[in-house]
Amino acid sequence: MKITTIIENSLGDKNELYNEHGLSFFIETPKCNILFDTGKTGDFIENAKKLNVDLNKVDYLLLSHAHYDHCGGVRKFLDTFNVRPKMYVGEKFFINSNKYYYSDENQKLDFTSDSSEYRYIGIDFDESFITNKEIDINYINNDMLKLSENIYVFTNFEKNYDFEIINPNMKIKQGEEYIIDPFDEEIVLALDTKKGLLVLLGCSHPGILNIVDTISKRTGKNIYGVIGGTHLVEANEDRINKTIECLKEMDIKLIGVSHCTGDTATKMFEQKCDNFFINCTGTILEA
Repeated sequence: MKITTIIENSLGDKNELYNEHGLSFFIETPKCNILFDTGKTGDFIENAKKLNVDLNKVDYLLLSHAHYDHCGGVRKFLDTFNVRPKMYVGEKFFINSNKYYYSDENQKLDFTSDSSEYRYIGIDFDESFITNKEIDINYINNDMLKLSENIYVFTNFEKNYDFEIINPNMKIKQGEEYIIDPFDEEIVLALDTKKGLLVLLGCSHPGILNIVDTISKRTGKNIYGVIGGTHLVEANEDRINKTIECLKEMDIKLIGVSHCTGDTATKMFEQKCDNFFINCTGTILEA
């Protein structure tokens, strides 16, 4: 299996590529090819060309959750390529897609503003856009779905780490009311390799430890590595330290962080973990 990070926040040394606040993976296997998230703008398409990733050969389109920075390239992808991949999303993907972020002016991120207000951070398409492209939407409600040989999708994560709290500023608008987003629709991909499970994270809103612990319990398999978004950008140093210690206790051999990890967490991982790397735009892993 080959995993290519087509686009991500950081660029590394590949100056010919685009980077952006977003994430997109391409997974090539002997049985199928998977596009997991599409970044923020659709620039992942130009990167794919330069990385020799053929998006005409996408068999499955998986979207981790209904945020603009993971689904922003869906329209451009489906308008550009004459493809009909099977689409897999969490059961509540569209139900929970009216997403907002309430800016409290304390943190300046890509999705916040300079004043106290609600900013839309959801998706720019609906079910009808997908079905009009003659694409089947498969809604995942099972805890674990076998997508293909050695490839699994997980959702409905257990909440066993009480310090992994969801940001209360992340909201869903229902009518005129804003409620805290539970991220019930978030899905995670896991690849069964010779060294153990390699977990691919979109944004880890339910908590990276909750996700990894749930997958470990459901499969009974050794988790070899985790790569992708950890959503520690909003975590304090205490939570980051606890996360690092727990991942060490889980004996994770490979930790590659992306996207929503944040500078503080990235530096702390780099200082404390020998098995750490920044999973930046253009990174290619063989599993």
